[in-house]
Amino acid sequence: MDLGIAGRTALVLGASGGLGGAIAVRLAGEGANVAVAGRSADRVAATAARVQDAGAKALPLVWDLAELDRIDPNVSEVERALGPVDILVNNTGGPPPTPASGQDTDTWRRSFEQMVLSVIALTDRVLPGMRQRGWGRILTSTSSGAHTPIPNLGLSNTLRASLHAWSKTVSDEVGRDGVTANVIVPGRIETGRTRSLDSKRAEREGRTADDVMAESAATMALGRYGRPEEYADAAVFLCSERASYITGSVVRVDGGLIRGVH
Repeated sequence: MDLGIAGRTALVLGASGGLGGAIAVRLAGEGANVAVAGRSADRVAATAARVQDAGAKALPLVWDLAELDRIDPNVSEVERALGPVDILVNNTGGPPPTPASGQDTDTWRRSFEQMVLSVIALTDRVLPGMRQRGWGRILTSTSSGAHTPIPNLGLSNTLRASLHAWSKTVSDEVGRDGVTANVIVPGRIETGRTRSLDSKRAEREGRTADDVMAESAATMALGRYGRPEEYADAAVFLCSERASYITGSVVRVDGGLIRGVH
């Protein structure tokens, strides 16, 4: 299937590895040119090399999303190097594991700025051009905790859920201009982040990380963790021309982890 995005320009956040890196490479495989953003210069460069190996142009961007004043200059750099942003993949790192209660306001504020406000501000920077050109894709990756709160991930559960309401609202505002806005939700995809969380849980409970992973996998219909490439396949479809009638949606790529029907 031709996804119809050859020659489009994509900006992928959190693309130094894991889910974002897999999405960047899959987009390149469909012919999109990709700006690869992340905090680690070495890892961003490695993903950019994989994008180029897939036959697309790449722009590595060392970018800490907490630095809101870098949004305009970084997007301007993308526009100069690759062209206007047609596809934006909002993919941010998660905060440290904590309960929801008892956190100081500075912790909430910092996490909000990095995980929510940065996404909103960046999207607002690229949306006018998308609307003017009559085509655009906004895809925001969140967490299963936005559906079913995950114990000891209070900050993440709360802030990710706020992005669901924001994305739905944006979709209503821009749909008639040819722009879609969707959320994609991972379950237990095997990345450095999930391995770290499993290890921390194992330490708290006096167990091995393998035991925690096996217990988690047993709760899923498919009985296993997902691969980043499987998540990326779904994400790239939502960023494509073929997904032109999907907007305001929350798509779960979770192997059957989330038990609810909505």
